[in-house]
Amino acid sequence: MQNLTYTPKNAWKSFADETELAQVAKFVERYREFLSVCKTERETIAYVEERLRAEGFSDDPQSGMYLANLRGKALFAARRGTIPLSEGLSLIAAHADSPRLDFKQRPLVEQANVAQAKTHYYGGIRKYQWLSRPLAIHGVVVRENGERVIICLGEKPEDPVFCVADLLPHLAQKQMEQNLREAFDGEKLNIVIGHKQRFTGESEEEGQGEEKKEENPIKKAVLELLYEHLQIAEEDLITAELEVVPAGQARYVGFDRALIGAYGHDDRICVFTALEALLASEHLGRSKAVIFWDKEEIGSDGATGASSRFLGYCVESIAKAWEPEISPPQVLLHSQAISADVTAALDPDYQDLHEKQNAAQLGFGPCFSKFTGSRGKYGASDADAEYFAFVRGLLNHAKIPWQVAELGKVDTGGGGTVALFLAQWGMQVIDLGPALLAMHSPFELASCVDIYSTWLAYTAFLNR
Repeated sequence: MQNLTYTPKNAWKSFADETELAQVAKFVERYREFLSVCKTERETIAYVEERLRAEGFSDDPQSGMYLANLRGKALFAARRGTIPLSEGLSLIAAHADSPRLDFKQRPLVEQANVAQAKTHYYGGIRKYQWLSRPLAIHGVVVRENGERVIICLGEKPEDPVFCVADLLPHLAQKQMEQNLREAFDGEKLNIVIGHKQRFTGESEEEGQGEEKKEENPIKKAVLELLYEHLQIAEEDLITAELEVVPAGQARYVGFDRALIGAYGHDDRICVFTALEALLASEHLGRSKAVIFWDKEEIGSDGATGASSRFLGYCVESIAKAWEPEISPPQVLLHSQAISADVTAALDPDYQDLHEKQNAAQLGFGPCFSKFTGSRGKYGASDADAEYFAFVRGLLNHAKIPWQVAELGKVDTGGGGTVALFLAQWGMQVIDLGPALLAMHSPFELASCVDIYSTWLAYTAFLNR
């Protein structure tokens, strides 16, 4: 008799065999290494492109293994299948950006004998979480002549790190009485970058009076170091893209090493698993594609965000090359997609903020979010029942554990993904990705078995 009730399956039970557990560990270790070095959208897209080109993907759509890189911040890749393109693509979409601190255009200041870099936070952060912790600077500086200087400082053992100094508790009585929005001012997220002046060794002759005080000597010393080692002047910083991220590697968490703690799980966990799924996919069946966008954390606007026409241009390129009689809108209309993004796991210390029956749990596989948005599903793409049932059937057939999720209680939580931008083309789409603890923090937690199960789910979707 058919089981009439539904209970999510613990993914650890699904992979309890020692051989399977070894496969989980091997896959997750590769992901941990990826997450340790890919901390910005540029670094992530560069990694993805390198992997794809090593497997034979090229700029030529006629090859049947096509990739397009948009300004180093967004990427589309497609593998031609045996089913006509008129039946659409199997598409997985994720985003490569994460919440962080960005250098302002004129960042360098000197205050109270300390040189600092002023920042503007990017995406939804809790500002206090970025205080008094080791930070690294990643990014690119472009000189007026077009030369690029790649910056990555704070990750090697011999590198200096940077930080935003927190207020000592002895002087924080007033701050502790304020709400979080008032207590932590975005204009005070200034990165400590220097403290030492440079002296020439020349001393004033006795009796000539007090030495003339130089203006901002510590800032000047920092600029001299930047020019000495990187040939960067202050004006170069105005046009630079410098991102401040947590320093250090992704780490295993817990005595059993069953969790990965790191910055940037959201949403590079889906970028990595989708990329691996595409590389593991077959040429048979429908044509397969992945797209990795930038700017999701600030609304998906801009040329490299999901609201741009980049996806349409890429589909037009492969349609002309593979089936010129087919119109790109027809391909998009008949495509089926997974919006690959994370969701919130049931927090053991704040369970009252979740509606438990519809909350995701760590270790139960990737989560279907039929809709996102907030306050009555505003800003959501609500998947239709036919498509949800179809994708659910794919995972059941492959014996891949899965669960469903809403991001918090109805009147409490909510959030958006790229799903609604895919839905604008008329394609069927649903959100599917792993759950995280401490999402959007500098140290998010993901279950090792959820990472592996997500890869299996994406592979099953592409290979159907």
